[in-house]
Amino acid sequence: MGSEEAGRNRSSLAHQVHYALRHPERVPAHARRALRDAWLRLLHRDDHIAYYRAVMASDAARSVEAAVGHNPSREQWARIGRMQFDYLVRHGLRPHHRMLEIGCGNLRAGRLFIGHLEPGHYYGIDISPHILLAAQDTLVREGLQAKLPHLTLANDLTFAFLPDGHFDVVHAHSVFSHSPRHVVEECFAHVGRVLAPGGFFDFTFDRTEGEEHQVLHEDFYYRTETLVELAATHGLSARFMDDWEELPHRQSRMRLTATSDRARRVGP
Repeated sequence: MGSEEAGRNRSSLAHQVHYALRHPERVPAHARRALRDAWLRLLHRDDHIAYYRAVMASDAARSVEAAVGHNPSREQWARIGRMQFDYLVRHGLRPHHRMLEIGCGNLRAGRLFIGHLEPGHYYGIDISPHILLAAQDTLVREGLQAKLPHLTLANDLTFAFLPDGHFDVVHAHSVFSHSPRHVVEECFAHVGRVLAPGGFFDFTFDRTEGEEHQVLHEDFYYRTETLVELAATHGLSARFMDDWEELPHRQSRMRLTATSDRARRVGP
């Protein structure tokens, strides 16, 4: 992501007018999203998970692929999944690892992770029952039933139903780009408990180098420093993954590991 793009405040009126003038064909779709946003925020005033679950249900009714990445192209869906998989394998994912994928969706990348990992070593969670049903369809289509993956509906990011120190790799792609700060902090506060000693948590986020902002209640932009500092308050060390920026994707990527003090507290 270039510094000019990262510095934009997409919630500003000036940016929105300029964008509309450059892309008039996209204005009707944005107007529909804005109307949906207003209605769903009325229905789910103080519950972002319920709000975004309703967003996913709305998107999935149009197209499952569109609900996972807002792109209806099957080729694009497969390409982005492959990009996630190839990157994580290059950066440490091994077949014997136990993996937790937050926001597994319809297994855009998960189908590749499942094929790579030993049976029973993949655990995917999502807030959307519609998407998890689509994930089951993906398992059947890909012939992955014998890999015995776990697919579970979640209502928060406390991971209370998961064991301590179990996962070598935790992964969240395009989750925090749709999450307000309190949801991100909830995840940071609890993910260290489920990480195995030496494990890591990789996630993507929409980065801004300017003012942090959101577009509607769906898209959130964070400064790298904010996430680094927030992770540190929960005993997690953060590393910005520079080489991810070289890939054809608009989001940035970070890796969290437990500090030695935290590892001593949650380790066996």
